[in-house]
Amino acid sequence: MSNFYEERTTMIAARDLQEFVPFGRDHCKHHPNALNLQLRQLQPASELWSSDGAAGLVGSLQEVTIHEKQKESWQLRKGVSEIGEDVDYDEELYVAGNMVIWSKGSKSQALAVYKAFTVDSPVQQALWCDFIISQDKSEKAYSSNEVEKCICILQSSCINMHSIEGKDYIASLPFQVANVWPTKYGLLFERSASSHEVPPGSPREPLPTMFSMLHPLDEITPLVCKSGSLFGSSRVQYVVDHAMKIVFLNTDPSIVMTYDAVQNVHSVWTLRRVKSEEENVVLKFSEQGGTPQNVATSSSLTAHLRSLSKGDSPVTSPFQNYSSIHSQSRSTSSPSLHSRSPSISNMAALSRAHSPALGVHSFSGVQRFNISSHNQSPKRHSISHSPNSNSNGSFLAPETEPIVPELCIDHLWTETITNIREKNSQASKVFITSDLCGQKFLCFLVESQLQLRCVKFQESNDKTQLIFGSVTNIPAKDAAPVEKIDTMLVLEGSGNLVLYTGVVRVGKVFIPGLPAPSLTMSNTMPRPSTPLDGVSTPKPLSKLLGSLDEVVLLSPVPELRDSSKLHDSLYNEDCTFQQLGTYIHSIRDPVHNRVTLELSNGSMVRITIPEIATSELVQTCLQAIKFILPKEIAVQMLVKWYNVHSAPGGPSYHSEWNLFVTCLMNMMGYNTDRLAWTRNFDFEGSLSPVIAPKKARPSETGSDDDWEYLLNSDYHQNVESHLLNRSLCLSPSEASQMKDEDFSQNLSLDSSTLLFTHIPAIFFVLHLVYEELKLNTLMGEGICSLVELLVQLARDLKLGPYVDHYYRDYPTLVRTTGQVCTIDPGQTGFMHHPSFFTSEPPSIYQWVSSCLKGEGMPPYPYLPGICERSRLVVLSIALYILGDESLVSDESSQYLTRITIAPQKLQVEQEENRFSFRHSTSVSSLAERLVVWMTNVGFTLRDLETLPFGIALPIRDAIYHCREQPASDWPEAVCLLIGRQDLSKQACEGNLPKGKSSVTQVLSSDVPSGTETEEEDDGMNDMNHEVMSLIWSEDLRVQDVRRLLQSAHPVRVNVVQYPELSDHEFIEEKENRLLQLCQRTMALPVGRGMFTLFSYHPVPTEPLPIPKLNLTGRAPPRNTTVDLNSGNIDVPPNMTSWASFHNGVAAGLKIAPASQIDSAWIVYNKPKHAELANEYAGFLMALGLNGHLTKLATLNIHDYLTKGHEMTSIGLLLGVSAAKLGTMDMSITRLLSIHIPALLPPTSTELDVPHNVQVAAVVGIGLVYQGTAHRHTAEVLLAEIGRPPGPEMEYCTDRESYSLAAGLALGMVCLGHGSNLIGMSDLNVPEQLYQYMVGGHRRFQTGMHREKHKSPSYQIKEGDTINVDVTCPGATLALAMIYLKTNNRSIADWLRAPDTMYLLDFVKPEFLLLRTLARCLILWDDILPNSKWVDSNVPQIIRENSISLSEIELPCSEDLNLETLSQAHVYIIAGACLSLGFRFAGSENLSAFNCLHKFAKDFMTYLSAPNASVTGPHNLETCLSVVLLSLAMVMAGSGNLKVLQLCRFLHMKTGGEMNYGFHLAHHMALGLLFLGGGRYSLSTSNSSIAALLCALYPHFPAHSTDNRYHLQALRHLYVLAAEPRLLVPVDVDTNTPCYALLEVTYKGTQWYEQTKEELMAPTLLPELHLLKQIKVKGPRYWELLIDLSKGTQHLKSILSKDGVLYVKLRAGQLSYKEDPMGWQSLLAQTVANRNSEARAFKPETISAFTSDPALLSFAEYFCKPTVNMGQKQEILDLFSSVLYECVTQETPEMLPAYIAMDQAIRRLGRREMSETSELWQIKLVLEFFSSRSHQERLQNHPKRGLFMNSEFLPVVKCTIDNTLDQWLQVGGDMCVHAYLSGQPLEESQLSMLACFLVYHSVPAPQHLPPIGLEGSTSFAELLFKFKQLKMPVRALLRLAPLLLGNPQPMVM
Repeated sequence: MSNFYEERTTMIAARDLQEFVPFGRDHCKHHPNALNLQLRQLQPASELWSSDGAAGLVGSLQEVTIHEKQKESWQLRKGVSEIGEDVDYDEELYVAGNMVIWSKGSKSQALAVYKAFTVDSPVQQALWCDFIISQDKSEKAYSSNEVEKCICILQSSCINMHSIEGKDYIASLPFQVANVWPTKYGLLFERSASSHEVPPGSPREPLPTMFSMLHPLDEITPLVCKSGSLFGSSRVQYVVDHAMKIVFLNTDPSIVMTYDAVQNVHSVWTLRRVKSEEENVVLKFSEQGGTPQNVATSSSLTAHLRSLSKGDSPVTSPFQNYSSIHSQSRSTSSPSLHSRSPSISNMAALSRAHSPALGVHSFSGVQRFNISSHNQSPKRHSISHSPNSNSNGSFLAPETEPIVPELCIDHLWTETITNIREKNSQASKVFITSDLCGQKFLCFLVESQLQLRCVKFQESNDKTQLIFGSVTNIPAKDAAPVEKIDTMLVLEGSGNLVLYTGVVRVGKVFIPGLPAPSLTMSNTMPRPSTPLDGVSTPKPLSKLLGSLDEVVLLSPVPELRDSSKLHDSLYNEDCTFQQLGTYIHSIRDPVHNRVTLELSNGSMVRITIPEIATSELVQTCLQAIKFILPKEIAVQMLVKWYNVHSAPGGPSYHSEWNLFVTCLMNMMGYNTDRLAWTRNFDFEGSLSPVIAPKKARPSETGSDDDWEYLLNSDYHQNVESHLLNRSLCLSPSEASQMKDEDFSQNLSLDSSTLLFTHIPAIFFVLHLVYEELKLNTLMGEGICSLVELLVQLARDLKLGPYVDHYYRDYPTLVRTTGQVCTIDPGQTGFMHHPSFFTSEPPSIYQWVSSCLKGEGMPPYPYLPGICERSRLVVLSIALYILGDESLVSDESSQYLTRITIAPQKLQVEQEENRFSFRHSTSVSSLAERLVVWMTNVGFTLRDLETLPFGIALPIRDAIYHCREQPASDWPEAVCLLIGRQDLSKQACEGNLPKGKSSVTQVLSSDVPSGTETEEEDDGMNDMNHEVMSLIWSEDLRVQDVRRLLQSAHPVRVNVVQYPELSDHEFIEEKENRLLQLCQRTMALPVGRGMFTLFSYHPVPTEPLPIPKLNLTGRAPPRNTTVDLNSGNIDVPPNMTSWASFHNGVAAGLKIAPASQIDSAWIVYNKPKHAELANEYAGFLMALGLNGHLTKLATLNIHDYLTKGHEMTSIGLLLGVSAAKLGTMDMSITRLLSIHIPALLPPTSTELDVPHNVQVAAVVGIGLVYQGTAHRHTAEVLLAEIGRPPGPEMEYCTDRESYSLAAGLALGMVCLGHGSNLIGMSDLNVPEQLYQYMVGGHRRFQTGMHREKHKSPSYQIKEGDTINVDVTCPGATLALAMIYLKTNNRSIADWLRAPDTMYLLDFVKPEFLLLRTLARCLILWDDILPNSKWVDSNVPQIIRENSISLSEIELPCSEDLNLETLSQAHVYIIAGACLSLGFRFAGSENLSAFNCLHKFAKDFMTYLSAPNASVTGPHNLETCLSVVLLSLAMVMAGSGNLKVLQLCRFLHMKTGGEMNYGFHLAHHMALGLLFLGGGRYSLSTSNSSIAALLCALYPHFPAHSTDNRYHLQALRHLYVLAAEPRLLVPVDVDTNTPCYALLEVTYKGTQWYEQTKEELMAPTLLPELHLLKQIKVKGPRYWELLIDLSKGTQHLKSILSKDGVLYVKLRAGQLSYKEDPMGWQSLLAQTVANRNSEARAFKPETISAFTSDPALLSFAEYFCKPTVNMGQKQEILDLFSSVLYECVTQETPEMLPAYIAMDQAIRRLGRREMSETSELWQIKLVLEFFSSRSHQERLQNHPKRGLFMNSEFLPVVKCTIDNTLDQWLQVGGDMCVHAYLSGQPLEESQLSMLACFLVYHSVPAPQHLPPIGLEGSTSFAELLFKFKQLKMPVRALLRLAPLLLGNPQPMVM
């Protein structure tokens, strides 16, 4: 029988037996493509295409025989979840034929197909692989890079990779691949060795056999191997040995195991990146040319690689897929390949940023391998026979560049060679497993010898190397790891399944009734019969499973037998007969703790190996014990426990603890059968074989013993005192006196058991676990269970203080006396008392309490990794209460002692556990430091809620502090912890909630029918109306702007028909009027682009809607259509081309920079009709301006430019340059240079580039080189400003715009560099520009282009002088930009307006505008916003003699030209106004606005003055437009009403002088005023000013095709000056924009001190560099501070994401919209009489305070009075006032604490305290509020709201005192006396006594002074004696009567 018992003990029952069929197998049969693929192989491809569907199919069906037996394979892995939470399901990759099926499980459902792939040729292998997308190839960068998860499918000639994101790649393979492995870095290929491989050239140099590919777009490169030789020097070379095969590859640690077929040994290598020195060695050794065979070809190795053709492939060209997807040589060409995207999609190609060098690399690869590609024959070819192999030499000549290796394998370990090593002892299965103590083993199975060899390995101390240890052999037929529980399953030769952990045998695995699945299934699911389907009785099966001595074993699942009777017996017998041969054949697919067993009959079952423990309590205890025991003993202990726990019919969840206690005590030497409290354990009927080998199953009828048992029971002894305990705590208590004589003698421990010597250590760690569990309110039941075990151990170890400690915690569970097991005194010596063992029980509550009281405390012991909560609490209290900040940054040894056994482990642990305190987050106070530190450690709100309320209080207090004034840059986790959802939402996202705005948009577009919608769209639908209605809430100005800027509706042509007009003339009149109006319509799109700037996120599946430019009119009264195309009047040719370009730009600028756009979408928008090409050109430019054009593939850019469409080229060149602003990007420079003759070499062919394209390219150069001061560029541009006209017609027309462009570009290149133009002094840039400006003799043209300019132009006679009219504007602006803001007086004086009449006659008046502007921009700091300063720019002669335009008669003077003077006057003033606009752009500066507004008004009066003709209306209109633009710049984005009125007035003026250019200017002003719908403003940075100079150049086109002086496309460059500055507060609860009060603090400057300003947001902020901080002000919203002194990055990111700033309403407040004056808020009413208000607080009103559903329902259920309340009314009032308190003080998290305190006090009053933990918590709360640190905080912040109600705590304290004092009076004093003098106590008083002891901190009896209690005579003496015991005086007063021998209690 004993033998049987032994067998039983080591049986482990597997669970969840299921029949296993790979999911893909079934899916394959139904997959749509299976049949077609079969056909495709039978028909030549060409036929399949031509054959008409049905007939072809039917014809070929006759030849089809679908093979039943397909070669299939599959692999399983643990499910990878998307988000990263812990998942527990399988993923399967199944391969059969040409198909790969990937199926996934999930938490909620069984496997389902996730993806299915079908390829063209049979799949050889499929695998998962993660590729790393990184630019940086270094090893360090590995952790951080993002990973592209892919499925790789290997076919014979290529490998397909499909990423989860949907990209797919095909890489062609230059050789036959034998095997492919996924690594940490990418893929690893093994080349299959073909027998006929004869390398050409030198036969002596072998070819590499292993290759790597790091990304689907990278090249396949050979692997380098580094092996140590005998002499110690290591050798680096390619892996060329054919005998070496990879048998295993692991990613973490990254190792490879190989097998050498010649020497028959296995080796392990580490796989890593190649170091550069190794790379050099490998690449050079073949090129030294020293050895004779190397002389022939310089780099023969590379050559072989290149020429290596595939021996066995039917497709000769490896790069077939690249060159042509469908070609004749490919016998099986597939329709599916054609239907798919090309083999490398554009997206994929672009997504990997190659440096140019790499790019070249990977493309040249195509030719490298392609030597024999024109072999058409599909026969096998080896290179030596192929027709072109003899020409190898010529092929190799140009190829020099080598293939650089990327991965290296480095030798680690080789198994020892034995003499009797057999051939082919190659490992068939290799895996890494770790044992229960974390030691790792590399196991490999050698099937030929039926051996599993396990090598132990570990990391070296510096973590760089793996050290391998000894080899252990385990006899095995098969094996598999069970990761979840650190074990492995081994199939022995006898057919037994055995579980091992490391190399320790755990036990046999018993599989209950193998055919069980079929019992339930066979009658419901008809299936093709497999041998397993039959139903058999379990009995014969168990015979087959085990060896013969186990025959007796019956299956412990008795139900199986009965169910088998359901089936008819014949069937039964038949199956049993079939089943005789079933045994387990192999093990496969281990995942987590599940494995599949293959049975000998071919079927498979999947089983689950049970876990080590399921209940949290047992797991924690096991962890702690494992931590403290030596490894060997720990493993033995765990193995024993595992056997007990997992025995067949093992315990249920509930009784697991009892089983654990029994098992543990047995191992310590207890006899649990004889120990009372363990004897009574209820195992719920499952008798575990270990505990009761001989007991029968208890019968249902009962027996006499049961009655005896009841009489002996504790329960019977004292029902009275224990009724309550039974109901509260369901754990059995031990018996105090056993009547049964069997137990009367003392029990002693068996000292020979495994854990006997370690009892003290185990006891101590379990005590620490107990203290840890006290900190988790959810573990209450577990603590009660654990305390009993601890008490038993403490008694037996004679540890009085511990017993006393447990008694004080659980007075009803722990009695002062109990059954003791004696430990033989002789044996105690063997007990190992560890150094960390303390005779005083460590108590976490006591520790915290001492801290709060400010007493010193010994460090608190903790177990790393197990008692993490204790550690956290200790450190946070130390930080917050003691104020010790050092502990966060370094190891905190003075508060914690870390318990360890092995000293060397200590160092490693410390390294790991050091917390890096991230200094990036700004931290000022202790509270903030605590909160930030806790989130760094990973502490969350949920953890906080499970802490007991007293312990959590200091942490909550810190959180409350932080919540008031948090920093804006804290990470999301911190904000979540302090309960500021507004901040945490800000931290994790930004974009505006697409709330109502998108809804209205959908509605508006759905209502009209299809035809109308196209007309309806005016391009302004997508604005965010919600925000705009908040900014401009008083009026409908936005709708007015929309009306003014729309160009999609016909205009109203209102012409009165006079009697003398004939009808025909009237029609002409109308059309002429329409032509006038169209000048205005065509100018509108530029302004509309400004208004809708960046307001729309396009849908990637739809083209961008571009509104029509409608140039028709409607004439009242009959609304007849007027059209320009009727032919009645002359319409200028190409009139609309630029207007459509602007329309396209406006549409494109709606796209926000944050949108998701790719190259394909841009191309997809290309219009079908040629007449829309101009709009598309504008669209491309807009995409450049908002940064999306960088995504357009180079191929497409080239495509557009070669079309030669002028507009497209202009848009594309400007767009690309704007997108690459200031980057000096080489590829873009090349692109632009082609269009600029001056940048091409002189000998190059002259390209005919249209003039406007040249202008665009020149400005493009300026943009790309902005601010770089690049010498060559500057030199060329300087010369180009004065480029003379050429001999033919070249360079003759529109020279002004080219010269201006060159000047602007030069200015941008040297932007703001002033006199420090390094290395350009010889160019004399300022002097040359001065000459261009004032004229003079032309210098001789230097440089390479002088040939071109030898002969003068035949058209234009210029002579040797500079044509100032052409060069002046460009030169002036170039000077302005070079010396921008430098305040350089000397240069500025050059630009002063001339002050004599003679000189004035030499300068065009409009150039005076530019000079004045330039001068003011240089003297930036002198600009003052008042009219006096503006007038100061006008020279004296003009000021004195200029006419004020209102005078009637003109002063006559002979030598003064009045016309010149008055024109000069207005232009100079306009220039000064424009510079004001630049200086105060986007600032909304009031004085600048008033000054400019005055001048605008003046100009408007001048225009209507009688003598306006002297100045010329055109000049006045120009000046007015300039002033209006300046005004709009100052007020950019603000939507100012006065400016809007001016714009609207000018919009209505259409006839006369009002040409296209003026309309353009006016509507640009209107657009600037509402820039981006009020979300954008202008910046005054240097680059913005440069962009605005280009965009607002003050010479406006005369008509819509006029580009003579300034290229119209440049008007859109204002985008580069726009920056988002709108801050929109969004209420975090409702997610809608709202108003909030901001306080903006300006930094001090030379003009003003540091000042504060209040703004009501949403508002445009001033420029960020002017600000110090921004604050959301209370009292309605939670305060929020954004500090800009630390950097503006945070605020910039908020503004760029639509400026959303989340704010949170405080309780009881209403938003500004609902309550503008703040009179309705609830708090406003309660301020006066707060307390009376609290009494009268109606729960219904709470909804105004809070939206928290928990609080609302609390009010609903606990605060509403119902009828017949009686005495409960008092509780209701309490709850109501507590709720009111919590909500108004914004501390809803304190509600549970208040209620818990109230409940505890009531329970104490009823004397029902069965555990004292709540009393402890109240004590901690009181101590916290009286602690010194808290008092100091209150003094520092007197304004702060109280965290807990000041009235509540004294009441609590008083109530507890009273209750305990009453108890003392009614007999408690005797009880205390008895306790202190160690006499037995009354049972009934136990719980109150414990409360008294805890509350008053009475020390344990053994700590009392040894002199004896009665010795004292006076209270003073007592005080002195108790001084060192740290007992509070108030407690001593209670004890004094007892101790002084005076029995009347002194009650305070």
